[in-house]
Amino acid sequence: MRYLKSFLAAGLLAFASPAAAQQLIGAYAAFIGTDDLYNSKGARLTQPWQVLRQDRANYHRYGIRQMGDEWDPFFGNVDNRTAMERMIMNGSMDPVARQNLLQGGATVFVRIYGSGGIGRYVDVTVAR
Repeated sequence: MRYLKSFLAAGLLAFASPAAAQQLIGAYAAFIGTDDLYNSKGARLTQPWQVLRQDRANYHRYGIRQMGDEWDPFFGNVDNRTAMERMIMNGSMDPVARQNLLQGGATVFVRIYGSGGIGRYVDVTVAR
């Protein structure tokens, strides 16, 4: 529990504005490792939304997992990974959290909010 408390105290990234009546529909924690910083063709990713999408593709599609990666009920679907990328791209983020994410070696905790199984926004906490 001590880890969880310090983890949640890290900088919060609100990637999209919460809409009324949205519920938590999924959550996961993941360690952003070197494999998550490169796409499947070996190109270095330069945006946080690319890294977070690659982490979920690595987990669900390619079976590439780091210690600390958790299963999620939402991003096994490629369309949902695309939607997450758009939500994050159109949101805002703390510059320090962005830098920590792009460097790798950070842990993220992602909460997906929506209704009826459709994600509407995500909150991401980055801890180093």
